[in-house]
Amino acid sequence: MKLILASNNAKKLKELKAILADMDVELLSQREAGCDFEVDETGTTFAENAWLKAIAVYEATGEAVVADDSGLMVEALNGEPGVYSARYAPGGHEASDKEKYEYLLSKLEGVEQRAAKFVTSICCILPGGEVIRTVGECRGEILPYPHGEGGFGYDPVFKPEGYETSMAVLGPEVKNQISHRANALREFKKELRKYNGIDK
Repeated sequence: MKLILASNNAKKLKELKAILADMDVELLSQREAGCDFEVDETGTTFAENAWLKAIAVYEATGEAVVADDSGLMVEALNGEPGVYSARYAPGGHEASDKEKYEYLLSKLEGVEQRAAKFVTSICCILPGGEVIRTVGECRGEILPYPHGEGGFGYDPVFKPEGYETSMAVLGPEVKNQISHRANALREFKKELRKYNGIDK
């Protein structure tokens, strides 16, 4: 089957290709499918934003489409930054990763309860209009100071449950096993296999 990723993010495309490598799926980026537009992420939840991206590309192509939206939710900040994770700091999308996590740390100054989780919501619209939705989480806490140079986004200040250091220090091999995206993609693959009649 042909499947369009509602994104032009090369890392996401590579990750999804690797996960679906043992399935008969031809995966294309949004641009490769002829969709040269950006979708306004106006949803108030990750699921809404994933749907907005998926439906825009589905309506433009009529092909099966998969989209995702992800972010960090901090309990002490009532779930912030949430859907605004990529544009949370002053400067919005123009802010660097360092500026984003430093802004987050400034909001948590003096706060002892630092529980947080990364969340990914996946939405796939299939050719007949059937929808697959999956969610993945990675729970942990926000560290008082950044650790490590690896990863991206909030990785240097996020310590996953069961580990003693940040996601940035753990490296891609560990991250790709425990991350919110990895968990959501594993569930998505299960549902896609059922749809294709591979698993009942």
